[in-house]
Amino acid sequence: MLSLIYRIGTENGKAKSNPAKLLRRKREDNGRVRFLNQYTPAKTEVDFLKNCRDEELRLRAVIGKECAAHLPEFEIAPNTGMRPSEQYGLTWDRVDLERRFITISKSKNGKTWHIGLSSVALAAFAVLRSRPGTQSSMDTAEPVFVNMQGERLQGYKHWFDDAVREAGIRDFTWYCLRYTFARRLAMAGASLRDIAEAMGHKTIQMTMRYAHLAPAHQLSVVDLLVPPPAEPQAEEHMADGTREKPGATTSATSAAETASVVSFMSI
Repeated sequence: MLSLIYRIGTENGKAKSNPAKLLRRKREDNGRVRFLNQYTPAKTEVDFLKNCRDEELRLRAVIGKECAAHLPEFEIAPNTGMRPSEQYGLTWDRVDLERRFITISKSKNGKTWHIGLSSVALAAFAVLRSRPGTQSSMDTAEPVFVNMQGERLQGYKHWFDDAVREAGIRDFTWYCLRYTFARRLAMAGASLRDIAEAMGHKTIQMTMRYAHLAPAHQLSVVDLLVPPPAEPQAEEHMADGTREKPGATTSATSAAETASVVSFMSI
């Protein structure tokens, strides 16, 4: 942020240089993946949360009780994988409920990105669409996520962070809902290529962080090294009703052929 301020100041002639360039930047840990239900939520004495055994149930219960108007926002996030800026910058002309997809015209990687809508995401958008004043804006560039006054919501922090704390969930941010989306695709057996396309990744290398989330898929790959077991040979029934052991006919035939060859060579 400090570097951005100085850069803008330099571009507008308000500053001669950007001293923030000299600061050593901390690299983001791209290997860190946090998703819903990864840990057991903290113990609680709140009555309506006692029967919620996992993080997702806890969080949904808190949102439904304390800020129910934001529940569709929460449902859409882990079911589309949108980045926060993409979700809260979404307009109705980019949402096709009939054909069940969203178009992100300016994704993080600079390319157009199409997102399919699951039944859960579709239901959440239907709730938003049914709200007063929304019907007239379906084909316009009006924002999808608005407050009670119809103004565009700038984000989630004014309600989501408090809900996470009340639910007793640790080390969890809104961006973790995107990781939850990827994790569920991986656990359902989606390929890395499919996950990359669903998340709008520019390269599959960005998707490799989710490879360990599909252990069943990894096992199926290493199982390719094991040759398939030989198929058992069926027993054949003789004319007298007795059963012939597998390979017996072949052995007898081979013995007869060998005897014939020996007899021929002795002539």
